[in-house]
Amino acid sequence: GLLDASTLGKIDIQGPDAREFLNRIYTNAWTKLDVGKARYGLMCKEDGMVFDDGVTACVGDNHFIMTTTTGGAARVLQWMELYHQTEWPELRVYFTSVTDHWATMTLSGPNSRKLLSELTDIDMDKEAFPFMTWKEGNVGGVPARVFRISFTGELSYEVNVQANYAMGVLEQIIEAGKKYNLTPYGTETMHVLRAEKGFIIVGQDTDGSMNPDDLNMSWCVGRNKPFSWIGLRGMNREDCVRENRKQLVGLKPVDPTKWLPEGAQLVFDPKQPIPMDMVGHVTSSYASNSLGYSFAMGVVKGGLKRMGERVYSPQADGSVIEAEIVSSVFFDPKGERQNV
Repeated sequence: GLLDASTLGKIDIQGPDAREFLNRIYTNAWTKLDVGKARYGLMCKEDGMVFDDGVTACVGDNHFIMTTTTGGAARVLQWMELYHQTEWPELRVYFTSVTDHWATMTLSGPNSRKLLSELTDIDMDKEAFPFMTWKEGNVGGVPARVFRISFTGELSYEVNVQANYAMGVLEQIIEAGKKYNLTPYGTETMHVLRAEKGFIIVGQDTDGSMNPDDLNMSWCVGRNKPFSWIGLRGMNREDCVRENRKQLVGLKPVDPTKWLPEGAQLVFDPKQPIPMDMVGHVTSSYASNSLGYSFAMGVVKGGLKRMGERVYSPQADGSVIEAEIVSSVFFDPKGERQNV
């Protein structure tokens, strides 16, 4: 599959204190990220709630390229400038928006390595080019940065070239891809693929009231970093550590032909007299050819401790959809497809 991912926010970060700055704005650690590697990170606001996410790659010891959500590019850059100028002006670090400078073509699927190998001088061997690393070389005769990261759960490469060369490279990829049945896909397909893997979209699966623990993403939080990163104190407030917070889980309709509407409210007792006690809502919902049934992600009070229990969604027509609370990772839970 081929996706135009050029709209992703891209921020060029340079300076002797670039690494320290990243440590302070991301929830996880960046001190030891080597040149040539990339890492996924979460950002929180002061209240500890998730603000944005993305992958940042180390281009040099004092040079990083950050990607942000498409809708968050401008506000992330503004937020970084605000903190640099008002809180940490002593840090020697500089930010430049390069969203429009780079076009990004994402190749995903089991044949993506074979296809890209025909167009580049980069060594595409699995051992030479492992997951969450990037390489510089030529693609279609054009200087490029290729990132091996995946938002689909498949073997995937993000090819970044100077924007005004993109059409020529794109045409070469499409021509070379004909024998592999290369198919363009858009954001709706991307949404289904990432949801099957339990990958969040900030602003859809979060709403400004979700912290990393609520998203079952504690693995992305460095609580022992030497500097108190933005959001750490907020996450440790009494309300943020209480039991029964709404938490992100997977929802599997008991009737596989039923589809949970996005935004639908959830209850534990569908027979409770109105007004019912709402315990959460559906954040993402799709039909899946890979799974053979519809599935959803949603937030449920205490959901992470309720695996295997049932939750109900009363509909406007009076019907009720019953769903099982399951893991938010529906497909390829071990991540084997992105690591082939």
